Amino acid sequence: MKTILSSDTMDIPDGVKINVKAKVIEVEGPRGKLTRNFKHLNLDFQLITDDDTGKKKLKIESWFGSRKSTASIRTALSHVDNLIKGVTKGYRYKMRFVYAHFPINASITNGQKSIEIRNFLGEKKVRSQSHIIVSSTRIFPKVLFSDYYFGEMRHFRISSSLLYDEC
Repeated sequence: MKTILSSDTMDIPDGVKINVKAKVIEVEGPRGKLTRNFKHLNLDFQLITDDDTGKKKLKIESWFGSRKSTASIRTALSHVDNLIKGVTKGYRYKMRFVYAHFPINASITNGQKSIEIRNFLGEKKVRSQSHIIVSSTRIFPKVLFSDYYFGEMRHFRISSSLLYDEC
């Protein structure tokens, strides 16, 4: 059964500017500017002002949507909330090296753009992964992924999954 109109709103905090143009949302804050494309979702995005408080809000609507498209409203709001957290606070994501018998040696190379893992399960092969964001001076036993400039959580998830797939 289709619902005629489903909508949800979220407050925009002070110090954050949001621009909406053709389902592309730009969030600008003290730590930088992030954009996210929502053209694949059948949703309407609007910036509205609350009459009582005068604060700006982001309103997302779905007209004649099924259950799946209604659920995508909350997903889009969560993505925008993550963008807002990224431009205001930033993210820190930690990954820990754990070994049982063979001690793993890891080193950051190429100006903190790649990582090399040696002695993984006693192998002589050096495993290296580039295209990751590593911000750590002390590598062992933790790898610290922290990117305050970009501030998007999905970059950290991609970096850690690339490192996990290499091992």
